[in-house]
Amino acid sequence: MTRNKIERCAFCGRKSSEVEVLIPSAIAPDVFMCSDCADAVHDILQEYRGTVGAKNRPNTTSEKQSREALASVPKPHEIKEFLDQYVIGQDAAKRYLSVAVYNHYKRLNQPGGDDVDIEKSNIVLVGPTGTGKTLLAKTIARMLKVPFTIVDATVLTQAGYVGEDIESLLTRLLQVADYDVEKAQRGIVFIDEIDKIARKGDNPSITRDVSGEGVQQGLLKLLEGSVVNVPPQGGRKHPEQRMIPVDTKNILFICGGAFDGIERKIAQRLNTHTVGYTNNAARRINADSYLNYVAPQDLKSFGLIPEIIGRLPILTHLEPLDRDALRRVLTEPKNAITRQYEKLFAMDGVKLTFSPEALDTIVDKAIEYKLGARGLRSIVETVMIDAMFEIPSSKVKQFTVTPEYVTEKLQASHFELNSKAESDSSDTSDSSDTSATSDATGKPKARPRAKAASKGRPTPVHEDKSLFKNKC
Repeated sequence: MTRNKIERCAFCGRKSSEVEVLIPSAIAPDVFMCSDCADAVHDILQEYRGTVGAKNRPNTTSEKQSREALASVPKPHEIKEFLDQYVIGQDAAKRYLSVAVYNHYKRLNQPGGDDVDIEKSNIVLVGPTGTGKTLLAKTIARMLKVPFTIVDATVLTQAGYVGEDIESLLTRLLQVADYDVEKAQRGIVFIDEIDKIARKGDNPSITRDVSGEGVQQGLLKLLEGSVVNVPPQGGRKHPEQRMIPVDTKNILFICGGAFDGIERKIAQRLNTHTVGYTNNAARRINADSYLNYVAPQDLKSFGLIPEIIGRLPILTHLEPLDRDALRRVLTEPKNAITRQYEKLFAMDGVKLTFSPEALDTIVDKAIEYKLGARGLRSIVETVMIDAMFEIPSSKVKQFTVTPEYVTEKLQASHFELNSKAESDSSDTSDSSDTSATSDATGKPKARPRAKAASKGRPTPVHEDKSLFKNKC
């Protein structure tokens, strides 16, 4: 390459002395491209092929390649067995999640060449607090080979209002995928606390429900599948900000929420308070587990709009944890609460042991406070706080938690105080009638003469004769 005359880049106009190298044209001898412009063109092509070009390229995946790709994918039984190692119970929800994740893999590797296009089936999980909805999502993320993220719906607001835009859900997915758009478009998003964006009332309000119905309307296109412009750093969108287009067609959405109070909606729909006699055995309802009968119309009564319910075709529920399940939560999972504290004490050279009776006492208190599995950790933390403060500075090498120790620590904390306050208030309300008619010895007190008249009987007349004299 001769550089007797000044050679410039045909794209940016910079001289050869200002760039790393000039690439000559194969056709025109005096036309050059600098290395910087070549890198810029390469980046533009990569972005184009990752977004728009992917739609125009034919699907050349053969049936053989699809089977080879699915060979390494865990089957539904394997996914459920993995979930069983960390989550106690909830077999129905585990089955739905296992099948949904496996079908998501199959949809991503479906062979081309026919007119059948497998569509996604989004899921909504309904269950009380502390039953394992978020834990299921976190556990299933450990074994997946696709990007997975957990987002919270409580911070979302309608576009133009204070709060996070709905597109920020996909920003989290892009961050997990290291901003690889093609990889993020094959991921899974778990939207937690979906019940917090329910419509505040059945009737339309004169003010806009920007954190409820407005968010639901904004989620429609994301759940169904469309190209969404996502801000790379999340937060609010700016007019001059560079957006990343993301196609949500192959992104699986799993929604979860407590839906506190939906049992009343289910009872109203089932008409459990019927009048008269019935011999229909099929209509016998188990009042202890109304969530077994949850249906899409119950979600509509709770406050979800029909459009978003239609985009969540799979509806399943999580059962409240009974005493046996809570007892197993304490000891059986790989990351059980007791194992976590045993590891904490082992780091200080102390062997921690929980007696079976102490575990039973902790479970009984968790059932009493109705906090589910989350209540177990708060109770254990309250019981162990003094030991975790004192033992590291002592020479103790072994510590056993007994039921007496659990009861002593709970009595010295707000847990036992709150429990006593609730029981005292209930006892006071129940005995209010009897205490009004009995003295300290338990004997009935004489009622005042003015209040002794019963309904339908005349009030006794005083025997003072001065009353008759005044009337005369």
